[in-house]
Parts: sequence; structure tokens; C-alpha cells
Amino acid sequence: MVRRKLVAVVSVAAVTGALTIAVAGVANGAPAVAWSPCTEEILQRFDCATVKVPMDYSHPDGEQISIAISRSKATEPQRRRGVLFTNPGGPGGTGRDLLYNYLDTPLSKMYDIIGIDVRGLGASTPLNCEVPVTPDPWSSTRPADTEFPRITEYEKQWEEGCVRGGGPFRHHVTTPNTARDLDRVRAALGEEKINYLGVSYGTWLGAVYGQLFPHRLDRSVLDSSLDPGTTWHDQAYDVVDTTKANFDKWAVWTARRDSTFHLGDTPGKVRAAVDDIAGRLAAGPVGGIENQSQFDMMIGQFTRFRQVWASLAKNLQKVQAELPLPTGDPALAESNRRAAAAATRLTEQATTENGVYRTILCDWAWPADLNSYYRDMRQVRDTVPFGSTVPQMAPNNCFFHQGDREPLPVIGKARYPKGLVLAAEGDTQTPLVNGQAMAKTLGSSLIAVRGEGQHGQYAAGGGDPDIPVKRNPCVDDKVNAYLIDGKLPPRRTDCDSVNRPAAIPTDPKPGIEDLIADLGNIAEQLLHAVLPRPAR
Repeated sequence: MVRRKLVAVVSVAAVTGALTIAVAGVANGAPAVAWSPCTEEILQRFDCATVKVPMDYSHPDGEQISIAISRSKATEPQRRRGVLFTNPGGPGGTGRDLLYNYLDTPLSKMYDIIGIDVRGLGASTPLNCEVPVTPDPWSSTRPADTEFPRITEYEKQWEEGCVRGGGPFRHHVTTPNTARDLDRVRAALGEEKINYLGVSYGTWLGAVYGQLFPHRLDRSVLDSSLDPGTTWHDQAYDVVDTTKANFDKWAVWTARRDSTFHLGDTPGKVRAAVDDIAGRLAAGPVGGIENQSQFDMMIGQFTRFRQVWASLAKNLQKVQAELPLPTGDPALAESNRRAAAAATRLTEQATTENGVYRTILCDWAWPADLNSYYRDMRQVRDTVPFGSTVPQMAPNNCFFHQGDREPLPVIGKARYPKGLVLAAEGDTQTPLVNGQAMAKTLGSSLIAVRGEGQHGQYAAGGGDPDIPVKRNPCVDDKVNAYLIDGKLPPRRTDCDSVNRPAAIPTDPKPGIEDLIADLGNIAEQLLHAVLPRPAR
């Protein structure tokens, strides 16, 4: 067991040097955290507690807020090597139930794994936003130019509602303050250092923590990383590029198997077939797909996940056959209906909508020219409308944000032990180029997963052969070796995805189509695998 140490009062300068933070200590070496069994049903396997932190770190003795935390204790306490703080990303994802993701990994033996509802979220002091009174204007993935002002007005109402609902607290919900909260929790636990495993936005939070508190960070894994050197808005261009790359790879794969799928023997012809279906859907339902928006969601999600490629191509072939003379095939309609519903939920699952999300995003600077958003929306709508690419380009509430925000720290080469960054080639939420940038900036080792669309690489999926997201031993073994034994892989390691496309030969074989999984079935299985574990 790692010896706990008396933590004295520590002063830490903020990035600008203008803000001094007093970190509360631990009296007489005893932890300041009073653990008790969690009372919420979803958390009953864990211990829960709260830690008080300043709302405003420039006035540490002023108003205090609560940070709710959870713990899964190391199952082999004689081998315990400290605490592992976790964060699920978002920004705006609650963290106390994230522990489920790691219970069946070797990490649970050696670490007290800590989940945290960061300031503003979950059981912590909430940040409230008033919801706009006008209906959500996003009725289509391909909004007409005339809809752009309605979208902008809706975002303006969001910002106004967050200002009213959040009050003074909102000004203090920032990534640097969240990192300071983590250090308060560390001190309250009586730990000299933390280890860290963050996913998605949680990678940025981890990088900020390391920048502000380098002497308090030991081992760190940043899974599906943001780019620390650019803005949230500018990383949206990487999302669009990755969405297009996924589609193009699927089109190449499908064209090579035209004798099976009959969507075209070149990628251009496959795209033309997709556009024909989309054009028909503008006039009304076909093949169980209700409209263009459902179709765009299906294309965006199911070209991302390679294990669904064959099922998507098979169903699109059947839909294309119905364009000139609809047959009303009930089996096709049911398959596509289920697939469209799963694609919509997958898209929603990748989207956060709460006051913390709409506040933290304003940490970054946003373009001030409204017409630049509109130009990007038009271009993406007319070229890569799949998934949720057009909303990525649209103005959000931060366009209207006013008031000073603490400058974000400039992330540089890590001044703490060398860490590990994970990224995947087909991840449209945090594209591979973002992870490459994070690893280069910090001087960390990078594990890049080729041919993978999953968001979150470590301990992803499971062992059930009926679930189409498998765990990747190339990734998991290296992460475990690092977090448990301190063995880092080389500066860059490439792992191949274990979630590959179906083995459809390029030359036709009798009966091969009968072996392709039903799109509705595999889409629902994929959704089950991708959803956060307590939500399954």
C-alpha cells in the first residue's frame, strides 16, 4: 500500500501567474473524505463522498461548492499503488459511474479508481441553464440557407438562458477550475500524487491538470484525445475530414465487391448511388427510411464502424432497387427502421447537451464572423452531410458569449512522467490527428489504432461474441503494462482494429449475401456495445 502523507497547504500559480490557489490540507494525516456506501441504485457497488472546494479560486475562503466523487477500492490492497482519477469527457459527462468501465480490468486490483462529477454536474453543485422557448431548429441534417438565422437565434437563446440560470457560478465553471478541483480532491484523499485516465474532453482536462500541477501527476493515459494546440471550433474541421475519410474508405471497399453489392464498381459510382437514395428521400420515405436526416445519420455512423460496412451496403442495394418501383419489402423496411433508430441514438450518445457543455466550450475563442459559419455550413451540407457534420460547423451559444474568461494554459512538453495517448483512425469525435498532436506536444507515447471507428480505445467492447465491438488486446495490454508496471510502449505504436469489415470476397461466391448480418440487428448490437455501461 502506498503510504499516505501529511499534505501541507500548497500554493499553485495559475497559467498567467496572476492567480494563487490555496489547496486545503489534511489534518493529522487523516483523509478529509468521509466515504460511505453510495445510495443511488446505479452506484451501489461503490463508495461515495463529497469534497468542498471554492467556487472562486481567487477567493478560496469565499463561497464553497460540492464535488461528488465515487470510489472502487483496489481489490488487492497489498499491491495498491495509489488512486486513478477518471473522467469520461463531454465536456459535461457525469463521472461517478465511469468506474464500471474499468472494474473487469487489472487496474481494479491495484488502484482505488475514483469517479468525479465535475463542478456543475450530477450530484455536484449544479450549473443550470434555462432552455430556449423556441423549438429546436435542427429538423434536418441539411438545413436550407433560410434556416441558418433560426439556428443562430436558437443558440443566442441558449446563451441568454445560461447567463440567467447559471448566475455568478457560471463564470467559474472552466477547465482550469475543474483541474483545481481535482487537486483539491487529491489533497482531501491524502494522496501525494494521482494517476489519471481521461477520455475525449477528459484528455484536455488531464493535460491542463498536468500543466498546472505537474508535481502532482504520476502516470497518465489520454484516451481519444483532443488537440491541445487549437480551438474546439477548429477541431470540428478534423471531424468533417474524418467523416469523409470513413465514407471514402467504405466506398472503395464496397466498389471492390460490386459483384455482391451492385452499388457501383468505382467509389464515385457508389457515392452516386448514395446520392440517388438521398435525393429520393427528399421526396418521401423509401425502404423503411423516413427522410434524408435518418439516412445521413445511418451513413455517418455505419461507415464509421467497419464491422457494419457489409450490412449497410447490402441494405442500400435493396433500397436502390426500390427507387424506380417500390415493392414495400417489409423485412427491408423493418431492418432499416431499426438501423435508423440505432444511428440516431448513436449520434445523440456522442452529443452532450447541458449547462456545463455550453459553458466549458466558451473557454476557447470562437470566430466572430457569422458569415464564416454559414459558408462552412453550406460547404459541408453540399459535400459531406453525413452524421452531424453540419451542426459541427454552425454557430453555437459561445458566439454570443460575453465577459472575461481566464486564459487557457498553454500546453507544453510534460513536466511529469511521460504518459500515453490513444487515438483511432476512424473516430469522428476525436480524430486521429488530434491525438497525434497531443502526443507530440506532451512528448508522450502514442498508440494509433488503424481501421477503428470506436471512440474510447481502452477496455472498449467486451468478450461476448454476439457483440460487434471487441476488446483490442494490442491496446489493452500496453495500457495495462504502463499503468501497472510503468512500461511505456515506443514513441508510436500502431495497432490494427479487431473490429474489421465482414470477410466478403472481391469475387462473387454463391450464397455470400445470406451470411451478411442484418443491418437492424447489428446496429442495435453496436448501440448496446457503445452505450455507457450503466445505460445498457
